[in-house]
Amino acid sequence: MRRRLLAVLMVLMGAAALLLCVPLADAYARGRTEHLLLQRRSEAVRFADLADRMRTAADRAELSAEISRYAQLYGAGVVVVDTAGATVARAGTGPAAAAATDAATDSDTAAGGASDGADARRRALTGRSTDRLPTLRPWGPRTVVLAEPVGRDERVSGAVLMAVPTDAARRDVAVRWSFIAAGALAAFAAAALVAAGIARWLLRPVLDLDRTVERLTAGSLQARAVSDTGPPELRHLRQHFNTMAQAMADSIGRQRDFVADASHQLRNPLATLVLQLENVEPHIAPGPGLTEHSRALDEAERLEELLDGLLALARVESGTAELGDQDVARAVRDRVTAWEPVFGAAGVELVATGLAEGLRARALPDAAGRILDALLDNAAKFVPHGRRVEVHTAYAPDGCAVVRVADDGPGVPAEQLALLLRRFARAPQHQNVPGSGLGLAIAEEIARISGGRLAVSGNEPHGLVVELRLPPP
Repeated sequence: MRRRLLAVLMVLMGAAALLLCVPLADAYARGRTEHLLLQRRSEAVRFADLADRMRTAADRAELSAEISRYAQLYGAGVVVVDTAGATVARAGTGPAAAAATDAATDSDTAAGGASDGADARRRALTGRSTDRLPTLRPWGPRTVVLAEPVGRDERVSGAVLMAVPTDAARRDVAVRWSFIAAGALAAFAAAALVAAGIARWLLRPVLDLDRTVERLTAGSLQARAVSDTGPPELRHLRQHFNTMAQAMADSIGRQRDFVADASHQLRNPLATLVLQLENVEPHIAPGPGLTEHSRALDEAERLEELLDGLLALARVESGTAELGDQDVARAVRDRVTAWEPVFGAAGVELVATGLAEGLRARALPDAAGRILDALLDNAAKFVPHGRRVEVHTAYAPDGCAVVRVADDGPGVPAEQLALLLRRFARAPQHQNVPGSGLGLAIAEEIARISGGRLAVSGNEPHGLVVELRLPPP
């Protein structure tokens, strides 16, 4: 967002700089052109006055001397013609003289504005002076032609044509344009710095809110927006957001406390109830009553497991333990060793393959071991006798630690896979299997708080695959 805002501001400031400096540069070029015209026109008027007073050979010699000195001093070309176009006097050499000659002879073939010069000559022979020159720019024109009539009104007897080099004027324009461009760049750079500061000032509270939302989403309910800069509207938004976050954290905390307290408070009367049921059993005669008593005892024990699971889940959700570096390979090796007797008694083969030495991750304390306990406990309950459970560890391409538990049991239908990580979720065919239905939900919550994830998929040709991914340290 900051880059987009800066891009928009840069475009606007660049357009403003162009709209300011381009007219300024053009105005200076036109002014410099007008200044050159006024300078050279005054000389042309003087030469026209000399030509108008020319009566004798001495007058002609004086005119030739004047225009020669001028041509030598300024590198210009000067031609005086009569009304028939015949040359009366000429001075100068080089491109300027050629341009003046072309204008005097009405030629359009030479460079340097000969056609404009011919037009100026025709205007001068009708009694009109040159009142406008092509605007001078650093790249041209190199020579401009201006004309001044000899005589006035009906007494026009000829014209003075001057081809003037524009090197000095164009150099002035180039220097002034350079100053204008440098000033525009400096102003643009200063505006860019100001825009960057304004963008940071505007977006700092927004970025702070974004990071806070990310931490809240990750489960850190104590995260709050702390930036106290930016416009008043964003500061008010920060205050309202923090109030909302606090209310949400208090509500969730009360819910978790209630679940934990209720689970804990119910355990004592439930334990007493189980103990009383066990004490009554010797006094029940064999028959239907004893069967119902056994069922009641089983349900009480199942309720006790459910309360233990709720208490464990509440503790996981409200936990404030810091994430740390842990050896995933060692945790997997220890848990597989601990569960081998359980699987052996159930007639299920438990094997560990591809144990990546030094496999480490950043997670809650003993997260890998606790999650693997839940996965292996689930497999021990549902994988039939004679089947196989495989635990595999590896590094993912992104550096995450991957623990994969796969079995070749009956599995579950594809449409029920998404339900396995939900609380109290069970497949219809497994309703009578002991357990609370919270094991995978607790494991998924531990993985989520650790910054990882738990995924369930089907195994080929049949069975279930549960994959744990934990972030690298």
